[in-house]
Amino acid sequence: MLSLEEAQSRAQDLVSAARKAGADAADAIYACNASTNVSVRLGALEDVERSEGEEIGLRVFVGQRSASISASDMNPATLDTLVDRCIAMAREAPEDPYAGLAPEDRLLRKRPPSLDLTDEDEPEPAVLRERALLAEEAARSVPGITNSEGGGAASGRSQVALATSHGFAGAYAGTSHSTWASVLAGAGADMQRDHASHSVRHLEDLDDAEAIGIRAGQRAVARLNPVKVESGVMPVIFDPRIGSSMMGHLIGGMVGPAIARRSSFLLDLLGEAIFDSSVTIIDDPLLQRGLRSRPFDGEGLPVERRALIDKGVLTGWLMDSASARQLGLEPTGHASRGGAGAPGASVTNVHMEAGSISPGDLMADVKRGLYVTELIGMGVNGVTGDYSRGAAGFLIENGAVAHAVSEITIAGNLKDMFRALVPANDLQYRYAMNVPTLRIDGMTVAGG
Repeated sequence: MLSLEEAQSRAQDLVSAARKAGADAADAIYACNASTNVSVRLGALEDVERSEGEEIGLRVFVGQRSASISASDMNPATLDTLVDRCIAMAREAPEDPYAGLAPEDRLLRKRPPSLDLTDEDEPEPAVLRERALLAEEAARSVPGITNSEGGGAASGRSQVALATSHGFAGAYAGTSHSTWASVLAGAGADMQRDHASHSVRHLEDLDDAEAIGIRAGQRAVARLNPVKVESGVMPVIFDPRIGSSMMGHLIGGMVGPAIARRSSFLLDLLGEAIFDSSVTIIDDPLLQRGLRSRPFDGEGLPVERRALIDKGVLTGWLMDSASARQLGLEPTGHASRGGAGAPGASVTNVHMEAGSISPGDLMADVKRGLYVTELIGMGVNGVTGDYSRGAAGFLIENGAVAHAVSEITIAGNLKDMFRALVPANDLQYRYAMNVPTLRIDGMTVAGG
């Protein structure tokens, strides 16, 4: 794998070549990764996979016309062809008055912050195999587990470098370590499956493999013997591992391209209270060891911690430079891009701040409701906010979790759901998006 300096130099060289070949402006992004993944099943090694890859993407501008292209072959002759082809494509593209690099006066000029994203530990395949076996064995040891889909462990390293023709050049690296297990309980048509996993930047932060396995086994057993649920309107409580999907829908409605297209259910709600005042949602790209932390955005702009929702109020849109120009606003440091295509907008490490009451108190007054641990399907309309998804979890009766339930549908409208949302006080940082247990009253539930 290249050093960060070499990766950055490779992106800069491609930008220089594009300028010499006739581009008015250009940027290039270089990405490489290497990972080892070991999986086991029923106590036996199933697969050892080692993957390494690199890609470079070039975007050029000829006047207000632009094009982008990517390649995984780093041969100099191939890259020369890449430059020529991209410029030829740009000359034939339609003019776009909003296209262009990020504003030069907004670029990150100072030394990027250190985010502690890399770990020197790189476990050998034998160590990963042992961790995978421990996780699966622990899951299979839970009474009621009858079969296994396997266990696994992985480690990897990635690097990203970005260079632009108007003065930005930067690079950063990150490592990853993960463990998972997936098992089945019961038999025949009554069989139930569940899983558990954990991913971190540094190996020392990874959950114990046995704890991950036991969690997977207990989750699967708990889902046995599901009962039917009568249809009706009732409170729904979302487990933290799937409650983060609510923030995914929120963010999908906040990105600049959706606002510019006028295709968001949040379109007319800027500056309005769309949640209760107890709800604050933070995007923190500078989180130490964060799974999505980064020192700059996909256009070379500085990034910062920001409240997306501040005491219930929608604070602004998430914008790359093109959507910002279209809306007459400023980019917000949320640009993201892959090897090919123009930048889009995205978030990094997002969390909803904890509420003031425990999960037990959150459901204490629920006579009949649902505790949802799995969501199925993608029945969400980002334009209207209409929400309908398959779900599974547990019935809540008289303030306590009772029987398992499956084959149900929960429905509502995101704007109504956000206004009714109440967070518990059990926030933990385990994923790229983290929420506490969430309660939403007034949802329509259809039983199987």
